[in-house]
Amino acid sequence: MRTYKDKEELKNEINKSFEKYISEFDDIPESLKDKRVIEVDRTPAENLAYQVGWTTLVLKWENDEKQGRKVQTPSELFKWNQLGDLYQWFTDTYAYLSLAELKDQLKQNIASIHTMIDSMSEKELFQPHMRKWADDATKTAVWEVYKFIHVNTVAPFETFRTKIRKWKKVAL
Repeated sequence: MRTYKDKEELKNEINKSFEKYISEFDDIPESLKDKRVIEVDRTPAENLAYQVGWTTLVLKWENDEKQGRKVQTPSELFKWNQLGDLYQWFTDTYAYLSLAELKDQLKQNIASIHTMIDSMSEKELFQPHMRKWADDATKTAVWEVYKFIHVNTVAPFETFRTKIRKWKKVAL
């Protein structure tokens, strides 16, 4: 997994991958947001809903821990062996929104993740055992907070950018 020298490098990589990802939706008409193509597993709205869902969860985990609440990862409704159901929940919860609304929500979440990163020390972000939610989410591995941020921002923005580009080649 990618490592970062500091929080600025992490934020810069999030921005870079996010801007490339989100710009892929600029030329998709609203009328095609729910168009399914055989070659790609998600519609544009589902693609964005997935990103909104995961970034919302990361923010919720951190907020709940700061509020002294018990954090259940990935969520109170789903366990890690129910990710397919969680992804469907993301679709049901967010994909009805317009592409503009989904993009705006994701932009807000990314801004909030930047605020979250800024509120943490380098130690809290890059050292293990700094957040109970991060420790509880991985029973066998040790993951620092930055890894959860990376796998829910940079990594899927790159992967899902490829998927939406493939979708556009077929659908547009």
